[in-house]
Amino acid sequence: MNYQIVTDSCCDFPKEVYGELKLTMVPLSVEFRGEVYDDKNDDSLKDMYNGLRAGEVAKTAAVNPERWAAAMEPSLAAGQDVLVLAFSSGLSTTYQSAVIAAQELKEKYPERKIFTVDTLSASMGQGLLVWYACQKRDAGMTVEELYAWVEDAKLHLCHWFTVDDLMYLKRGGRVSAATALVGTMLQIKPVLHMDDEGHLISMAKARGRKASLDALARKAQELGQGYDNSTMFISHGDCREDAEYLARVLKEQYGVKEVRIGYVGAVIGSHSGPGTVALFFLGQHR
Repeated sequence: MNYQIVTDSCCDFPKEVYGELKLTMVPLSVEFRGEVYDDKNDDSLKDMYNGLRAGEVAKTAAVNPERWAAAMEPSLAAGQDVLVLAFSSGLSTTYQSAVIAAQELKEKYPERKIFTVDTLSASMGQGLLVWYACQKRDAGMTVEELYAWVEDAKLHLCHWFTVDDLMYLKRGGRVSAATALVGTMLQIKPVLHMDDEGHLISMAKARGRKASLDALARKAQELGQGYDNSTMFISHGDCREDAEYLARVLKEQYGVKEVRIGYVGAVIGSHSGPGTVALFFLGQHR
């Protein structure tokens, strides 16, 4: 392999998956209860989610150019090219920092190729795009071919999700206070997606939690026609039973063969809150 794929922690993979996929990962950071730590995705997240439920607040920070450069340079120094797949520019400055780092390193390693991709993706949607990229790499794609494939595929990487409590979206400015209050009283659950600019957009409303989860499955069936979606990813904000319900619907009603379930990590979970369930698949459009 003459190139290295570098990504960031907003893939929301468990730590061991980065090693299994032969990825270099750069973490974003989280400040919670006065402590600053690298973004993580493991069972210790339960404590953060319980804190968020109790009204505590977590703050997050993007990857800076220096940290990106430190992650890329060992591969460049070893004679490898680099392909960077970064968290959506619609939600973070992480991608812009990767571009700055790449420009500086190109001057130092003019013989090497460095490609940077704004995935316009988040959580295990970014993870699914990276996972596909690793399959293509292992099948023998060159770095130029893979860069072109990812740029073409990223707007077919569908992100559809719902939340159990509208108040977290209100805090992030995604819905108004009045909408959040009325929606909470009436048990209205929003169905949202990530658009072509990598922003979160409210698309529909469902009455009740189960209806909102069923709506995600129907979206996959509607948009996924003509695409190989034998594998889909689901991420959840400390509500695994809901994620497992959605996975059963996908398998039993729509014939999906494999559904990989994981946590929404600390950085994204700080903003989306407990009770988020997100479904990721390939489709005609986002």
